[in-house]
Amino acid sequence: MDRGQLIKAQAYGNDFLIAPVARGAPADSADRARRVCDRRLGIGADGLIFAQTTDAGAETELFNCDGSRAEVSGNGVRCVAAWLAHERALRPGSSLTIGTGAGPKRLTLLDSARGRSTFEAAMGHPTGLAQRLLDLHGEVVRASVLSMGNPHCVVFGDLTDLTDERLQRLGRGLATSAEFPAGTNVELAHLETASLIRILIWERGVGPTASSGTGTCAAAVAAIAHHAARRRIDVAAPGGLQTVEWTDDGVSLVGWAELVARVDWPFVPPA
Repeated sequence: MDRGQLIKAQAYGNDFLIAPVARGAPADSADRARRVCDRRLGIGADGLIFAQTTDAGAETELFNCDGSRAEVSGNGVRCVAAWLAHERALRPGSSLTIGTGAGPKRLTLLDSARGRSTFEAAMGHPTGLAQRLLDLHGEVVRASVLSMGNPHCVVFGDLTDLTDERLQRLGRGLATSAEFPAGTNVELAHLETASLIRILIWERGVGPTASSGTGTCAAAVAAIAHHAARRRIDVAAPGGLQTVEWTDDGVSLVGWAELVARVDWPFVPPA
C-alpha cells in the first residue's frame, strides 16, 4: 500500500476515513478498505472514502469496512463536506456538491462551531417504495423497502422491539436474504410520535452502526408513506438525532459531522 494521508471524520458515531486522490480509487481499493478500517490492526472506521476534489466539491467512491462497494452514505458525504469546508474556510450559506455512486448530493453549510459542521443535504427522491411481507426463517415481518440511492428495508415495531438481539437476528438475516440479491441495509424502527422515530441500524457490509444518513432518510420516508408521520420528522439513532423533510423536491437531511484526525498510512518509522 502506498503511503498517503487519511482524514478521519465522524457523524453521530458513524466514522469514515477519507483518502484524497488525484484520479479516482486505486485498483486495490477493497483490500485497502479492509486493512485500514480494521479496528484492531488498522485505524478503524465503518468505511473508506476516496475523494477527488473538484471546484464544486468532490467526486467520491465509498468502500465498506468489509471491502464491498457502497453507492452512497448520507453521513459519509457530510464527512467529506466537513473536510472541504475546513480546508476551504467556507462560511455558512456555502454549498458543496459531492459526487457519489448514486449521483451528486448538494450540501449547504448551515453552521460551523466547536469543530462541528452542520449541513442540509439534498438526498434526492426515494424510489421503489413498497410494503412487503418477508419470511425470515419462519418469522414473517412486514417491511417497507425502498432505495435512497442504496437499498433499505425498514421494519417498524414497538419500542420493546428495538433490541440489539433483534437487530443481530433480523439485521443480519434480512441484509443477506435471497429477497435482496444485492443485499440491503436494515433499520428497525419505532414511531414514537408523528414527528419522532427511533431506529437501530444494520449496514450492509458493516453491521450495526451508531448512525446512518440514508437509513435515517429511509426510515422517515417509510414512516411518512406507510405510518402517517409528519413530512418533517426527527429520527433518533444510537448516535444522535437528525432531521428529515420529504417534499416534492425530494428528501433533505440535516445533521452534523466533525473531523477527528489526520493520519499517515501506513506508518513509516523514521530512518
